[in-house]
Parts: sequence; structure tokens; C-alpha cells
Amino acid sequence: MTPVSAGTGTPATATPPPSTPLVPPAERGATRIADRVVAKIAAQAAREALAPLPGAAAPHATVVVAQQTARVRVHVELGYPGDIGARCAAVRRHVTARVGALTDMHVPEVAVEVERLHPTQRQGAGR
Repeated sequence: MTPVSAGTGTPATATPPPSTPLVPPAERGATRIADRVVAKIAAQAAREALAPLPGAAAPHATVVVAQQTARVRVHVELGYPGDIGARCAAVRRHVTARVGALTDMHVPEVAVEVERLHPTQRQGAGR
């Protein structure tokens, strides 16, 4: 039988049980970012670091994540002639910064693999 409030004819509401203290949001669970998501972030960061090159494939990346550490391998195509080492260093720096900022992971290593060099025409160059 449902208790009824005096004189109103409506069911009485039960008082809630004493509440237990709330667990802070940071301690309620964990967020896991899939390796393929981190790889997409790394590939986009490599695209941002390089000037667009007609006919070149977009950079792609592979990632291995262990706890809060991401090891990244980025595959790129570059124009030639040019300073390949400087462009690879720029990709490394940018990928490390973007992956670290967006995922809050430590990125101790970014390996850049140059898969192909595309000849580019230089302005004013002639033979």
C-alpha cells in the first residue's frame, strides 16, 4: 500500500537516503585514446609542418601508445632539391608539440621516414 500525504490524496515521497560523498571527476574513470586516433593527429601535424607539394601523397603515421607515452613514425614525401634534414626536424618538432598538446601524452620519439622525393622546379634556374 502506498502512503498518502495527509489531506491531499497524493502519494507521499520518501526522503532520500543519506548520500555518500561524491568521487572527484578525475578519479571516476579513465580516458583512453586509441592508437589510430593519435596516428591521425600525428599525420595532420605533419601536413601542417610541410608545404603542400603537388603530386605527393599526404603524410601518414603509425603510433604505439603505452600508458601515457606515444612513439610515432611519420611517412612523408618531400620536394627535391631542398634541405631534407631541416624539413624532417620541423616535422619532428611540430608532431611532438601537437600530439603532446592534444592528447596530453609524452612523445619521446618521432621517426620521420622520407618515402619519396619529388623534383621541384626552382625559380630562375636554368642550364
